[in-house]
Amino acid sequence: KHHAAYTNNLNAAIAGTDLENKSIEDILAHVSTASPAIRNNGGGFWNHNLFWEIMTPGGDDLAPNSNLAAAIERDLGGFEQFKKDFSAAGATRFGSGWAWLCVGADDKLFVTSSPNQDNPLMDIADKKGQPILGLDVWEHAYYLNYQNRRPDYISAFFNVVNWKAVQDKFNRAVKTN
Repeated sequence: KHHAAYTNNLNAAIAGTDLENKSIEDILAHVSTASPAIRNNGGGFWNHNLFWEIMTPGGDDLAPNSNLAAAIERDLGGFEQFKKDFSAAGATRFGSGWAWLCVGADDKLFVTSSPNQDNPLMDIADKKGQPILGLDVWEHAYYLNYQNRRPDYISAFFNVVNWKAVQDKFNRAVKTN
């Protein structure tokens, strides 16, 4: 229901404007010039699209492989350190927001978080990059199953990551930077 609301509200906010025929990525890249409705709903729409794409029931592997695994080792100190840093980014995000694994303009991986429905694609982001893995840490994402235990939710997230999808996103990101 949340994702559908973001989608419907974004479509209503851009209807009849010059943004109507732009890609969501282009809208987000220039979001500082847009209304708060476009920023919030555009981010919510894009973030949730990624969120659903990078999960699969039961996960597909416990960890990435191939060039993504090598990049995690090179840039983030290995998979266990990445999990620790990613988990901390989500657990320490005050209030609502997202934790991200991104590819920077230098093709190196980094972990960050953002408030509310912001993301690293936005020109207002503290750290800009191409997200390839995102975790929704809004209470609505975990409260029914985890109540106020956000760290437990974050830990369980790693059991449903579709590393093949993340790998594909990584491969596309390093080719386009």
